[in-house]
Amino acid sequence: MNARTQDRRGLPAHRLSAADVEVVLAVVRGGTLAEAGTRLGVDTSTVFRAVQRLEKDLGQRLFERSRSGYRPTEPALALARHGERIEAELEAARHVAQLEPGAVTGQVRIATTDTVLHGLVLPALADLAAAHPGLSFELSASNELVSLTKRDADIAVRATKRPPEHLVGKQVGLLQVALFAPRHLRARSLEAVLAAGTPWIAPDDALPEHPSVRWRRQHCPKLQPRFKVNSILAVLEAVGAGLGVGIVPLFLAAGRREVRQISEPLEDAQTSLWVLTHPESRHLRRVSTVFSHLCAALWPA
Repeated sequence: MNARTQDRRGLPAHRLSAADVEVVLAVVRGGTLAEAGTRLGVDTSTVFRAVQRLEKDLGQRLFERSRSGYRPTEPALALARHGERIEAELEAARHVAQLEPGAVTGQVRIATTDTVLHGLVLPALADLAAAHPGLSFELSASNELVSLTKRDADIAVRATKRPPEHLVGKQVGLLQVALFAPRHLRARSLEAVLAAGTPWIAPDDALPEHPSVRWRRQHCPKLQPRFKVNSILAVLEAVGAGLGVGIVPLFLAAGRREVRQISEPLEDAQTSLWVLTHPESRHLRRVSTVFSHLCAALWPA
């Protein structure tokens, strides 16, 4: 294949090669021909000729020359950005090539809430990451259910009683909640808390239908929270800081010595934990590996 093709005017047009982009990237990073040559493993004159040839073939200046070195123009910076992406892809390819046959590789995007992320997902990923060094993870925490259909995520870990019908998944556990108070608080029951007027901490309007919110409205309709926060994790942190009492998942409060459970699990406020994925994604090796691990590790028998 010829190095030149025809442009729309019928004139020769330069076809960029990976080597051309590598030269531009080296000069942008080095700032001088000498430094670029060191990065490329060639002498300064070779870099000089490559830049001159490239500018002539492209019909535009890539660098402004000065006593301090070569300053890239906008076209050079654009080429350098492409060069960085090529470099990253090559590095990833080399990594894959060095893996053992059958290794699981690639990125898996997991969407969940901050409560489940900090309390369950992060601890569960440690062993998986160690077992599969070729896997990488993109983790997002939001109160809104991301669209797995649009591939905003590969896997969703959610607390829900009714997962979307178009997704496939597994119910891995029952999320129980209870009323927690600062350890120093004298009140040791819901009744005592209500009688004493102890400040209540609750989710704000970002979670209007959270089970703990519905439970409070049903069982304590006149109660007005003194503190409102935008996540269940923040409820726990506020309780731990001594600001008042709040309804928190048992798994999240486990091991937190600064808080104390002062009620039995609230059955009306409990929900189920699901690991979900799209039907077309579950057959991908990277997705199925993470999906199976999460199902087993999030709520071990």
